[in-house]
Amino acid sequence: MNFNIHAKIISGYLMILISLGLSLLVVNDRMPDMQKEMDYVSNHEIELHDLANQIQKNVLDMETGMRGFALTGNEEYLEPYNNGSRSWLDNYNKLHSMLAGNVGQQHTLEEIKPLISSWIKNTGEYVIEQKKANNQAALNQHFAENKGKRVTDQIRTQFNTFLTAEKKLTAERMDRINRNNANFKITLYTIIFLISAMTLAVAVIMANSIVRTIRQVVNTIRSITDEKVDLSTRIEVKSQDETKELASAVNGLLSSLDKQSWVQKSLTEISTIYQGITDVTVLTQTFITKLAPMLEAAYGVVYLRRSHEGRIDFVPAASYAVADQEPASASFRLGEGLVGQCALDQRVFLIDKLPEDHIKVTTGLGMSSPRNLLIAPIVVEGRVEAVVEFAALQPFRSQHLTLLDTLQEKFGSAITSVQGRMEVERLLTESQVLTEELQAQSEELQAQSEELQMQQEQLRISNDYLEEQNQSAEKRAIELKKAKDELEDYSLKLQLSSQYKTDFLANMSHELRTPLNSILILSQMLVENNADMEMSEVEEYASVVYTAGGDLLRLIDDILDLSKIEAGKIEILTDEVNLTEIPQTMKNLFDPIAAQKNLTFEVLTEPDVPSVISTDGQRLQQILKNLLSNAFKFTERGSVTVQIGLAKPEHIQELPGLDGVEPVISISVIDTGIGIPFDKQEIIFDAFQQVDGTTNRQYGGTGLGLSICREFTHLLGGAIVVHSEPNKGSTFTIYIPSRQEESDHQPVDYSAFKEVASSLMVEQGSAAEEAAAPAPELTETVSSDDQLFRGKKVLLVDDDARNVFALVTALEKKGVTVQIAENGKRAIEVLQNQDDVDMVFMDIMMPVMGGYEAMEAIRYDLKLVNLPIIALTAKAMKGERNKCMEAGASDYIMKPLNINQLYSLMRVWLTEQVNPD
Repeated sequence: MNFNIHAKIISGYLMILISLGLSLLVVNDRMPDMQKEMDYVSNHEIELHDLANQIQKNVLDMETGMRGFALTGNEEYLEPYNNGSRSWLDNYNKLHSMLAGNVGQQHTLEEIKPLISSWIKNTGEYVIEQKKANNQAALNQHFAENKGKRVTDQIRTQFNTFLTAEKKLTAERMDRINRNNANFKITLYTIIFLISAMTLAVAVIMANSIVRTIRQVVNTIRSITDEKVDLSTRIEVKSQDETKELASAVNGLLSSLDKQSWVQKSLTEISTIYQGITDVTVLTQTFITKLAPMLEAAYGVVYLRRSHEGRIDFVPAASYAVADQEPASASFRLGEGLVGQCALDQRVFLIDKLPEDHIKVTTGLGMSSPRNLLIAPIVVEGRVEAVVEFAALQPFRSQHLTLLDTLQEKFGSAITSVQGRMEVERLLTESQVLTEELQAQSEELQAQSEELQMQQEQLRISNDYLEEQNQSAEKRAIELKKAKDELEDYSLKLQLSSQYKTDFLANMSHELRTPLNSILILSQMLVENNADMEMSEVEEYASVVYTAGGDLLRLIDDILDLSKIEAGKIEILTDEVNLTEIPQTMKNLFDPIAAQKNLTFEVLTEPDVPSVISTDGQRLQQILKNLLSNAFKFTERGSVTVQIGLAKPEHIQELPGLDGVEPVISISVIDTGIGIPFDKQEIIFDAFQQVDGTTNRQYGGTGLGLSICREFTHLLGGAIVVHSEPNKGSTFTIYIPSRQEESDHQPVDYSAFKEVASSLMVEQGSAAEEAAAPAPELTETVSSDDQLFRGKKVLLVDDDARNVFALVTALEKKGVTVQIAENGKRAIEVLQNQDDVDMVFMDIMMPVMGGYEAMEAIRYDLKLVNLPIIALTAKAMKGERNKCMEAGASDYIMKPLNINQLYSLMRVWLTEQVNPD
């Protein structure tokens, strides 16, 4: 029987508690009787006396009330009489029932009842009746005979006898209670003495038992420590208490040391197999072949991590005692099967009692079914590199799990190291192929390709060294990954360059077609209607055509300037430039604009600025004009200021191409306009780009001005910088050396732009010729147009005033009512408030909200799915039609518009509205 120290102590206290419990049972058994007797005396006797006194009081109240009424005749005196008459019998009955166990007292009480009843009938009721009858003589006779007094005296005598007997009984009960209390005290003192003696005896017995067994354990431990410790030694203790547990703990410690010794020995044996292995398959096969027998496993598989087409799974790489017909070649995704779940949870699965048909271990004599399964992840720095699975005929022991847990990081590191070396070899091959592909894509990457080839050669040499030095493999892998990232970065830059060219061509197409649109429409109207038009109309049309042509000419000049810069054909004519003339020249040019916009315009020159410098004055003025034009365009309130001075040396050192040997002029254009976000301060110098970086420009202009400024500044040997904060303004500063030097300016590649520009100019010319030729069936459709077009309401959404003027004039000639919206947001507001619009002409590139976004809002937000929307776009890029149709356009027409083609589209869609079937 296992009777440990804890049980011994508990047993001792339990015996004491049992004794106390028995004592409490005795006390508890006696206490209710005593309490019952006390309750009987305190409650029964008191209530009995109270009821007897209450009956006497009832009789006294009846007598008093009767006499008062008899003397005064006032019926108020009858209230005590009536109350007593109603209450005395109830009190009597209660008292009688309480005396159920005392026949003598009941008999005495029963003798009182007829007396009270006789008094009520013969005295009380009689006196009241005679008083009410006013028979005073009868009353006098009744009181003279004293019949009622004799009865009441007899009642009092009976009650005194009853109460005297009851007091005697109460005294007897109290004596009995006192005797019982004395006996209870004697019993209680006896029980306390017996419990104390028993407690002392149990304490002595238990103490001897505990000390004796502990001494036995101490002597046993000393006998072990005095000699050389043998890990197989075990302590034997016959006691069945905690000392046996102490011996078991020491034996467990010896077992743990024995297990640790085995784990360290096994770990050393396995660690030696990693040396010189350069193939991950060989590594895993060697690992499982060595480890499976140590774990006493009859079956084993190693699953390696694999990334395939963006998906991570684990595939078998090596096995131990696996037959060919067994399904060990499957792959597992994260969370799939126990192998995948082990990799996902990064925890060990230990399963026993496998079914018979789970797997068979085959030998020459037959097949057996392992009943125990162990699946564990190989984790390195939080990432599962492999999963190992073992099956055994007998349960896996704790030292097996300890060994496997200890091997995780070392085996995982070996896997990553070998894979790193293999990846180096693979990347060497891939990088050669990738280098050849990139070399064919761009001449600009030739230098990087040659450098990469040198790096590949170095990596090849390093790879030979890695075969001998395992620790340097990871470093080389990192270097190669860096080179690969650089190649990917170059590829991304090529994509960005391609996108830039696409955006550049789209913007260039828009800027060319916008002025041409109004030119062609108005010129066609002048050809067709010259005889019917008044001279004022002709002059107005001609003025618009002239203005549009001037804008087109300036755009072409800007484009040609950029093309000349790119081709290296811009000539810089260095001459003496008088800086004192620049302030007045700029004031003359921009004072009217400042007055019109209510802005303050100042040109400030510092006193140390030289009067004359040597540079190209024409290019310098062109730079200043472009910068000031931008400043006034983007400033709605406040001021525009030009500051001319000598550049500070610390500023010159930060700028490329300026050595500070000769004086450098600093000219700053400062405005209080909308400002430029920091991340947009580089792209604004690209062609057709503004702050938002898209082709939807809220403010007018071609977006070429800053590009020209940057290129001209570089040609002049200087630099341009910008400092700006949104909503606070911008400062553009150009630094120009006073003597022209050779520039190392690298021109921007506009070759793609020049090719498309030529084709677009040819296309615009053919479109103009086509627009100038008459339409053959024009006369036939005039009458039908009058009927179809007249009274129709068209919403024209365009931000270009020239296009608006041209289209409004052409449409109003047909009797069409035209409403103007300068951007997509305004168009949506008009359609929300007006439901009589028959057709919408939607320009694509507009400020605030462009055409694509506006058409989607009309279709999906306003639910106007049947309203014809004709997209007007100057973009000549591939896929533009599909993009417009996907955004919600009903049809599509390119700028510059052919007015007859526009009328034809209107006929189709207006006719469809009239005849929807």
